[in-house]
Amino acid sequence: MFAFKASAQQGTHMFRAKILSKCAFRRKMSSRLVLGIETSCDETGAAVMDETGLILGESLHSQKEVHLKTGGIIPTVAQRLHRENIGRIVQEAMERSGVTQSQLSAVATTVKPGLALSLGIGLDFSLNFVKLHQKPFIPIHHMEAHALTVRMLQPVVFPFLVLLVSGGHSLLALARGIDDFLLLGQTLDEAPGDTMDKVARRLSLIKHPKCSMISGGQAIEILARDGNRLKFLFKPPMGAHYDCNFSFAGLRNQVTMSIQKKEEEEGVEQGTLLSCVNDIAAATQHAVASHIAKRTHRAILFCKAKDLLPSCNPTLVVSGGVASNQYIRKILKIVTDTTGLHLLCPPSKFCTDNGVMIAWNGVERLREGKGILSHTEEVNYEPKAPLGVNITAEVKEAAIKLPPLKLRVTD
Repeated sequence: MFAFKASAQQGTHMFRAKILSKCAFRRKMSSRLVLGIETSCDETGAAVMDETGLILGESLHSQKEVHLKTGGIIPTVAQRLHRENIGRIVQEAMERSGVTQSQLSAVATTVKPGLALSLGIGLDFSLNFVKLHQKPFIPIHHMEAHALTVRMLQPVVFPFLVLLVSGGHSLLALARGIDDFLLLGQTLDEAPGDTMDKVARRLSLIKHPKCSMISGGQAIEILARDGNRLKFLFKPPMGAHYDCNFSFAGLRNQVTMSIQKKEEEEGVEQGTLLSCVNDIAAATQHAVASHIAKRTHRAILFCKAKDLLPSCNPTLVVSGGVASNQYIRKILKIVTDTTGLHLLCPPSKFCTDNGVMIAWNGVERLREGKGILSHTEEVNYEPKAPLGVNITAEVKEAAIKLPPLKLRVTD
């Protein structure tokens, strides 16, 4: 009897699967389809998506392990790895989607900003692809794609506030449309992910048994869980600057000086794991999170003062690789709870660089008919490219002072 029930259930599941497969296939045939390609830094990504946001096929090659061994991203190495893998990655995404080149409506590719040598590989491949198959080409701004990823997952209406934090970028912007952004603040030196990676290298965390195969930022987050951030008090950056810009280089110098002091106290040379490594990680993470939170707090108050956010369900979207850090998310949640904003963060796999977010940005542009080029047009990559209209001077002129707010996370 039980065998019969199991068999019947199995048959039902198979029947439903076939029906769903046929429905998906029909939708695929009637929907516009976009191939997205990402090579702005050290991830080679591709994805095929329909105009509803359904991911039909994707593939991703990470260079993380290679760059961990060299202590950082070497542009020529990243370029070589992109060149070696991009053909395979695109082919895998296409095969998994069940879509042929002729069925594609357009190809969307990151062309700015990023590492020049990496961007060049993706752009050259894409231009050859669209010329061969005579498909429209959609150039994508990498930060714009990060900002809009959340709209693939749930209906988020414009305008909304965006915080993008990664290894290469740090900015605050108001998103008013798919290609309409007001830049409120940006990093003046290095990005938070870069800062934490450099601190991790200075601490030689790659020698730590928990951290040998993960990025510096991930290592900081993991070790910080067992650390006491109060053992090291780092001065928050830019405390006297009432704007929304970021600066992390000075903070990193403070951490480096503390590491040197502890090495002298423990009588060890650089490259040796310190006994207090967890505490340094916790203090560094908290200082980075606090700085991000305070600038974001001011951006929220500025937007409210200028009536730039909707009165109903105003939203803060946080994306980029550093947005995967759970401690930073919790600190930001304190800010949004205090100011009455709804905090949205894409799942971690969509925070880091990938072909899916590029495909989605292509879908949004295809829907609105914005930035779609012929396969015959020439396109150049741009290693440095601002996002939107820069109003940082206006934010600075407002000189908004923050009310006291305890940024304390309790697990």
